[in-house]
Amino acid sequence: MQIDFHHATTYVLARLAGFDAAQAGTIAHAAQYVDDATSSGDVHFENKALYRRISSAHKMVDLRNTKEAANHLVWLPFHFLPGNDGLPADGHSDSFIHKIVCRPNSHVAQDMVRQCIVDQGRSYGLHRLGVTMHVYADTWAHQGFAGVLHTINDVEDAKETGNSGVFSHLGDFLRDALDDAIPPLGHGRATDFPDMPFLSWQYVNGLGELVQRNNTDDFCDASEHLYIAMKRYQSKNPDKTVAGIADPDMHALRDLFANTKLEKGEDRHAVWLEAIANGVFSFGAENISYQAKGRGSWKDRALGTSFDLPVHTYKSDFLDSDWKLFHDAVQAHRFYVIHDLLPHYGICAA
Repeated sequence: MQIDFHHATTYVLARLAGFDAAQAGTIAHAAQYVDDATSSGDVHFENKALYRRISSAHKMVDLRNTKEAANHLVWLPFHFLPGNDGLPADGHSDSFIHKIVCRPNSHVAQDMVRQCIVDQGRSYGLHRLGVTMHVYADTWAHQGFAGVLHTINDVEDAKETGNSGVFSHLGDFLRDALDDAIPPLGHGRATDFPDMPFLSWQYVNGLGELVQRNNTDDFCDASEHLYIAMKRYQSKNPDKTVAGIADPDMHALRDLFANTKLEKGEDRHAVWLEAIANGVFSFGAENISYQAKGRGSWKDRALGTSFDLPVHTYKSDFLDSDWKLFHDAVQAHRFYVIHDLLPHYGICAA
């Protein structure tokens, strides 16, 4: 999924789930920032303080993607959460690659959400919820793909089964774009098609299986489950029975998914921001925005805009800054997924 879902839709779902505008803004910003936090390493301050951060994303064209450890530490915990072949923790699958293929709302994903709810009493609790919602949502968009270099991620004979009007010849476009020069990492060989909410399409995967996808249905299903997860977070009860999204709001969500037929996520994001500002949803009209970097961004408020300086000025509120709390959250999330959650399912990721 892209910024239209990770930021705008997540904000809408958080507001519908009962978070106030400021809280929803934090959750949604963190959810999107997972895709934008591509830097890692130590941050040095003039008073000798130091903060070590990790990256939660690599760009698809990045030499780090050729390194297995980098894939295990970034793509698996943050973007292609292993689905354990759809089985519960006591289930059995002989194939490691089948175990790490991403599956929508897998038992692994449900346990991840549960832990986020149980462990919410941290200073970075809302930031971790945003991170968790990013990973949870991606289990729908990234289903059937694995966050490692493997032929299981091959995409052949892809074609549009709906009539979006965006791609007049989707199959030809894919055949031209998806050649052996693109490494079979995640859905790289499917480009952005799994992330486009309006698209219905099909392809043959690396196992020779025909896969049919209706992204609008998948995005609606993801929205319902993220809403339920955030309602449970609000109640501090991971097992609370929660009714789904009210029909008028679900109809508005589906309409935006199905009818915002724009190729670029940033363009769809602009349509979502306008819809939110126009009061399309039941919580009323609100103005929201997202800035990944530059003046006014989380990073700017924490470190200033001179990011290339070897030493930064330490600010008195650094420990409480959104940027620092986000990076605390991604480190807590990755440690839990790699060292606790996946081993519980017999998966050794790093």
